[in-house]
Amino acid sequence: MSVLSESLCLHKTVKKHYLSLAKDAECLVTYVWIDKTGESVLSKTKTLNKEPAGIKDIPEWSAGWMIDGYSIEVTLVPVRMFRDPFTLDPNKLVLCEVFDSSYEPIGSNQHSKCAQVMEEVKEFQPWFGMEQEYTLFGLDGNPLGWPPQGYPFTRGMFFIVLFSGSCAVGINKVYGRDISICHYKACLYAGVKICGTNAESLPSQWEFQVGPCEGIEMGDHLWMARYILHHVCEDFGVVASLDAKPIKDQNGTSGCHTNFSTKKMRSEGGLQFIKEAIRRLGKRHFQHLRVYDPHGGADNMSRLTSSQGSTSSFNDFSTATACRNVSVRIPGHVSQNGRGYFEDRRPAANCDPYMVTRALVETCLLGSTGEDDDDDEKIMAP
Repeated sequence: MSVLSESLCLHKTVKKHYLSLAKDAECLVTYVWIDKTGESVLSKTKTLNKEPAGIKDIPEWSAGWMIDGYSIEVTLVPVRMFRDPFTLDPNKLVLCEVFDSSYEPIGSNQHSKCAQVMEEVKEFQPWFGMEQEYTLFGLDGNPLGWPPQGYPFTRGMFFIVLFSGSCAVGINKVYGRDISICHYKACLYAGVKICGTNAESLPSQWEFQVGPCEGIEMGDHLWMARYILHHVCEDFGVVASLDAKPIKDQNGTSGCHTNFSTKKMRSEGGLQFIKEAIRRLGKRHFQHLRVYDPHGGADNMSRLTSSQGSTSSFNDFSTATACRNVSVRIPGHVSQNGRGYFEDRRPAANCDPYMVTRALVETCLLGSTGEDDDDDEKIMAP
C-alpha cells in the first residue's frame, strides 16, 4: 500500500473533538449540486447566522463552472433541504440546481425541466421507487475485499464468492456491509426516503432503495442519497462506483431499477392501466434507452446483454409477470392483486433520476395513445 493510501486510511476519531466544540447560533449549510457530467456531485459549505426554517431561508450562492476550458460563474439555487448527518444538527445539506448568467439551467442539471413535467401530471399522483446499485473499490483500483490479483477465483472461498448472489451473508461472500449500514443510517438521519438495502450479486456490490416518492422528490432524494454515499465512503477510505459495468471482464452489472405507479394503477382494477403504460413504453424503447444512462445508451449496451438471468436485451423490448430478465416487470403480487406498480429494469446505475422519471411520465401519462407515434422522440429531449 502506498504512503498516500495509508494516510487516507487513518482513523478519524480526532474529528470527534472538533465536532464537539461549543457553538453559538450559527448553522453550517453544505450546498450540493450535480456536476456537468451528470454522474457526480460537488459541494461546498457556508455559515448562516441561524438555522433555516425552510428552503426559502437558504440564500443562493455562486460557484465556478468549466466550459471548453474556461471557468464561468454560475448560481447555485437551493431546491431541497436535509439534515446534515456528518456535522449534525442544526447543520443542513441543501440540494441545488445550477443556473447560468441568464438564469437558465446549465449543463446536466435537469431538476427544473423534470419539475415542470411533474406539475403537469400531479393529478395522476405519480409515485416512484428507485433501486440504486453500486460497487465498492479500494484505492488500488480493485473491488473492496478482492485479492490483488483480482478474478477469476477458481478455488476455495473465492469460488463461492463468484456465485454468492444477491442478499448474501458471510465474510466469504460479501464485503463492505459496514458501509452499507452506515449509509442507511445517515440517510435516515438526513430525512432521505431510503427504505431498504441489500448485498448484490458481486462481492463488494450493494444496493439501496429510495421511495416511495411523489413527483420531483424522487430525483431530489436519490441525488442526496448518492452524495451521502460518497461522503460515507470518504470516511471508510473506499470509492463507490455507479458504473453500469463496474468490472469490464466480469458478468456483473449495476442498474437502477425504477418502480412506477399512479393513483389509478394503485386502485381497484389498476392492472389495466399498468398494462397500458407498459404498451406505451414498448413503443418508445430506444427513446428511453437514450436517457437511461448519461452516455446516450452506450453504458446500457454493455449492461443489457440478456446473457445473465437478471438483464434483458438492449435491442428488444420485453415484459412479463414475475420475471427478472425483461425490460419491464409486473411483480407477481401485483398481478394477483390486480393493482399496484410496474418495474422498469432498464435504467443504468449512473442514470439521472430526473431524466428517468420525466421520461416515464411523459410516455405513460402524456404520450399519444395512437399506434403511429413511434417518431415522437421530442418528449425525451434534454
